[in-house]
Amino acid sequence: MVGSGTSALVIAVPPTEATRSALVAFALFITAIVFACATISNDNLQDLKTGQLVGASPMRQQIALIVGVAAGASVIPYVLNLLAKAYGFAGAPNLHVLSHNPLPAPQATLISALAQGVIGGQLNWNMLGIGAVVGVLLILLDAALGAMHKLRIPPLAVGIGIYLPMSATFAVVIGAVVGHWYNERVKRGPVPERAERLGVLVASGLIVGESLFGVVLAGVIVATGNASPFAIVGDSFQRFAVPLGAVAFVLTILALYGWSARLAQRMTQTS
Repeated sequence: MVGSGTSALVIAVPPTEATRSALVAFALFITAIVFACATISNDNLQDLKTGQLVGASPMRQQIALIVGVAAGASVIPYVLNLLAKAYGFAGAPNLHVLSHNPLPAPQATLISALAQGVIGGQLNWNMLGIGAVVGVLLILLDAALGAMHKLRIPPLAVGIGIYLPMSATFAVVIGAVVGHWYNERVKRGPVPERAERLGVLVASGLIVGESLFGVVLAGVIVATGNASPFAIVGDSFQRFAVPLGAVAFVLTILALYGWSARLAQRMTQTS
């Protein structure tokens, strides 16, 4: 909705064929600034809340947050450019891309489609109206289920599940199921809270590790000019690689969660 609202403000001056592309780009820049302010504000509030719980100094936290924003703004453009050269992004022209597996960018594609649709006068407002009505009904349903102490249906989760591709949401669902199974399992142990914290740390490490490896791999791809720099076997092995990788990943997750539960128990016995 930020993209469509920004575009509606931009077209206060009627666009022409010569200025339409420039207005779309301007609307996207404004949307990017608004999103950046919103996300950084949310992150700052979460950090300050956490710092208050552990007794941190608000002034030093603010200084660290400013440094973090400056560091991120100076690094992220180069990382995005590296990813664009190595993989490309879905929906972009992707010229001179080394890999043939573009990275999905559903949110960026959605905002771009809204901006182009509003400025170009081709946006299907009926679909936006239907989505707004569905959103209101979901909020009412979620509130009613909460009042009855039933299983709730978060509207935000439903909306994310609608516009994000299955490749992104399926992993989240599997992770939620595994996390619920782990939490229920460690609740029967002697140290449920410590084991749960260790499980969260392991899961966070997996997310960060995958992201860092993706950036490192993109750097190797661009540096070598080879889309598969670490390939051991040919493309014909792909039909076996996918199920073998899934089995290896499941076994690794089970081993890590079992290790974290045992580590929490040993830490309690020694403390």
